[in-house]
Amino acid sequence: MNSTIQTILQRKSVRVYEHRSITDEIKTEILRAAMRAPTSGNMMLYSIIEVNDRAKKNMLAKTCDNQPFIARAPLVLLFLADYQRWHDYFIACGVEQMIQNVAMRTPAEGDLMLACCDALIAAQTAVIAAESLGIGSCYIGDIMENCETHREMFNLPRYTFPVCLLCFGYPSQGQIKRKQTPRFDERYIISQDTYHQLNSEELMEMFFKPELVYNTKITRENLEDIGRQYYKRKFNSDFAIEMNRSVRAWLQSWSGSK
Repeated sequence: MNSTIQTILQRKSVRVYEHRSITDEIKTEILRAAMRAPTSGNMMLYSIIEVNDRAKKNMLAKTCDNQPFIARAPLVLLFLADYQRWHDYFIACGVEQMIQNVAMRTPAEGDLMLACCDALIAAQTAVIAAESLGIGSCYIGDIMENCETHREMFNLPRYTFPVCLLCFGYPSQGQIKRKQTPRFDERYIISQDTYHQLNSEELMEMFFKPELVYNTKITRENLEDIGRQYYKRKFNSDFAIEMNRSVRAWLQSWSGSK
């Protein structure tokens, strides 16, 4: 196994860090790697905000579903889908005057999805680069919540969207020893040429693993209970409901309907 594959396969989310800073040199390497990530048409439809301000990090620890480790992370990066830069560039280049009587097109839903892809690809590239340097990371999807607060905190203009927050730090010994979270078997995820929709039997088999899920031992007798727990604790949780409300607000702002 080559070192790149090994780095990818050994990665796990890290939420407890050593009291050890990340040097500017290492940070530069991580960011340089992120900026070499694949990007649509070489447009780099993303922006990265390094969050250094202590008050902002403390606030993020609260607004991102009350996760104190965010405030303690040595390096916190916010990855934005960003079409604002190109929209402003088009205006600066006189596109409105060029097309004259036709209304200038503004970024729409497809442009947002493309920019989200760019931002996530850059974010994951940063994660792998950090992992190769012995630095752990953790994605914070909760940054999509609390739209109004986060927009004001970072002065986010209309055509931006906070795709993810990333925390970086050297993992504690406990985190190094912690087992990886298991994944579903490949046969339930990978198909050939067409989508395979799993039937009830396949779904139950997919979840039948000996590992603990939410502190509940999986047995064939309680597989349906596991699904109910996921629904309650993840899909229909308070934070999931807030995330959807907030993302709806982001989309309304983007489309100009609000």
